Amino acid sequence: MMDVRALPCAVKHGLIVKTCQDLAVGEHFILWNSHDPVPLRQQLTNHWPGAFAWQYLVQGPEEFQIRITKLKALATEAAPAALNCGDH
Repeated sequence: MMDVRALPCAVKHGLIVKTCQDLAVGEHFILWNSHDPVPLRQQLTNHWPGAFAWQYLVQGPEEFQIRITKLKALATEAAPAALNCGDH
């Protein structure tokens, strides 16, 4: 489980993306966050379409746990250029 609730946004997104990139196809990790990481999910989906599955295990309002599974090899290893937390 990756608990990123206490991390600043600037650190958290890079760590999550790196973890996603490092997964082998078929592997997953559980992300534990204090808000729904919709902006991050959209950025990853736009950059690597169909590469990750997100399954909510706990869905708010104060805690979110999401199983992120790597479904296929990434077309490019470079992370999305603009990673931000949206309004968080």
